[in-house]
Amino acid sequence: MPKHTKARTIGELRRQGYQPLLVREEMRRNLIQKMEAREEIFPGIIGYEETVLPQLETAILSGQDLILLGERGQAKSRILRSMTNLLDEEMPYIAGCEIYDNPYAPICKACRDRVAEDGDEVEVAWLPREQRFSEKLATPDISVADLIGEVDPIKVAEGRYLADELTIHYGLIPRTNRGIFCINELPDLPERIQVGLFNLLEERDVQIKGYRIRLPLDIFLVATANPEDYTNRGRIITPLKDRYGAQIRTHYPRLLEQEIQIVEQERARFPDMEERVQAPAYMQEVIAEFTSLARRSADINQRSGVSVRVSIANEESILAAALRRAIRLKEPKASPRVSDLGSIMASTTGKIEMETAEEGREGKIIEDLTKKAVVNTFGRYFNMREFEPLLKAFDQEGLIVETGPDIPSNLYEDTLERVEGLREAVQRLGAKKGSPAQVASAMEFILEGLHLNRRLNRDKVEGKFRYRG
Repeated sequence: MPKHTKARTIGELRRQGYQPLLVREEMRRNLIQKMEAREEIFPGIIGYEETVLPQLETAILSGQDLILLGERGQAKSRILRSMTNLLDEEMPYIAGCEIYDNPYAPICKACRDRVAEDGDEVEVAWLPREQRFSEKLATPDISVADLIGEVDPIKVAEGRYLADELTIHYGLIPRTNRGIFCINELPDLPERIQVGLFNLLEERDVQIKGYRIRLPLDIFLVATANPEDYTNRGRIITPLKDRYGAQIRTHYPRLLEQEIQIVEQERARFPDMEERVQAPAYMQEVIAEFTSLARRSADINQRSGVSVRVSIANEESILAAALRRAIRLKEPKASPRVSDLGSIMASTTGKIEMETAEEGREGKIIEDLTKKAVVNTFGRYFNMREFEPLLKAFDQEGLIVETGPDIPSNLYEDTLERVEGLREAVQRLGAKKGSPAQVASAMEFILEGLHLNRRLNRDKVEGKFRYRG
């Protein structure tokens, strides 16, 4: 509604013909409109088009409260926050009301008294959709007062009777009235608090302390949980599970292209890095392949999951390693190399849980996964028969090539000129002549791929890698 036509009182709101809807009715109406107009409903959510999003739309159309089950890093919180797109741009409420009362049917005593006294002259205010979403992380120390409400001693000290409803300080749930409320990690909510949610889910109201009042709140309730916790008896009480209408299972990206797309959408960006560093497609694939392998590795605890944040942090690390080299060597452009993959050790170790606690084993597992990621990616680009002339130069002519994270890029171009069969392969990877950083990256990828396929030997000498026949 344009600003100049916004109603300022309940009377003006009536004259404009405004008809309030329950929040789930409002979300249904807007979802249907977006579906009919072929609009993007959940922007920035990648890889769920055929799985999670249809279930989510079905739950909203059915008016069901829902819970998203999934391991960490599966965009659960992002999905829930994007649901605010299904709310109206602005919503009128009684001005000054702590729980954003419906101007036509207020539920708190203060607003009821105001409407009884002033009628249609009561002022209204407008709440943007972003402020109609609240979330709370379930922690052991959370209390009923945090979520529902408590007696406010200051209001009592001001002279009100303890039995007066106006002495109540509302908690987070009433303050999200006519909006969306999310509980993250629901199984971590203490049982006594879970019991307090029964009325909210079934009868759509809350009861505060010993007051003989009921607040018929209008709330769309959603939650997230890890499947391991959610299905473990004793972590969540059965009656509460029964009251959620829809249970939707999320998952990690099923295609490398989707993982790469998410990484490019979410990774940190800095103007100097964007201008100076370019990650080749095959290096992005190596990073995504590493995460995919980690999700299938028996050495890694799959119950806690391997988040997409692993891919995001690892790509940020190799980009930063390339920029670091360019700064130190005073090179205008940079491109991540295979020799930069050592930098992902620091960005990976804190994000995965190993099945074994053996000291030193963690680094070996990450190194092995990195090698597998390189060799798998290499196999998607090349056939080993293509490198017979190059391998002949190594085996019969004694060719030796040195690589490393601190070797200047122009030295790779010098090697390219004198090694038969290497230029064509480098060009196939998109490295152009006159782009030393791209050439260096492509050469390292090819040489490491040949080594991991047991066609070249590799020695590590003083921080450099020496490839030979």
